[in-house]
Amino acid sequence: MTALIRYQAALLLRSQRWLPPFVLYAAFLAVGVQGGQPVLDSAGYAAAALLPVAAWLVRICVTGEPPAARTCVAAAAGPGRAHLACLLVALAASVLLGTAATVVVTSISDPASADHRVQVPLLHAGGSGLLAALVCALLGTAVGAVTNRPVLRSTGRAVPAMLLAALVSVVTTGSPAQAAVSGLVTGSRSGRVPLPLLPLAGAAVVAAVAAAVCCALTARRSP
Repeated sequence: MTALIRYQAALLLRSQRWLPPFVLYAAFLAVGVQGGQPVLDSAGYAAAALLPVAAWLVRICVTGEPPAARTCVAAAAGPGRAHLACLLVALAASVLLGTAATVVVTSISDPASADHRVQVPLLHAGGSGLLAALVCALLGTAVGAVTNRPVLRSTGRAVPAMLLAALVSVVTTGSPAQAAVSGLVTGSRSGRVPLPLLPLAGAAVVAAVAAAVCCALTARRSP
């Protein structure tokens, strides 16, 4: 599995297809996050914007190989393991991006509540922002997994489904991502730093189930 992950990571880096989602994410942060804003609000914005980027990275990873190369890798290592390596690389890239964004956002934001009257512990706020980013990375990976191959192979169906599912995952009540982000926003109003452990557990379960189903389906279908 380690060799497969290294192979998929090398494909992702060399393809440079990761640049558009990275640039788009940076643009979202540049527009929506300004220095001196309440730290929890900024961390929530950064986490929410990460979810569609994570789904996009999954699409890049699972469609990055030419069909002949994908067939060879699947024959050598097993189609399920090869697909899992794609998902893990996409998740790792999303987590690294979210971590970097949270560090930057935390460093330039005001450690205070939304009304700037209550001081907020900066390290605790940064930790909560990292957990929220991890929640969104996990859920974005799940969205990308179930809206691309092997579930949806047509680009005309996969891309709209991925975008719609990413949007629904961010705004729908009961979604782990919505719970984590809204927890940060609510905490910003009161000055209390939330700890989104329950949303994190939920996102981890959803991502694990989505990965398992997609890998099993990959093993049943030809590459």
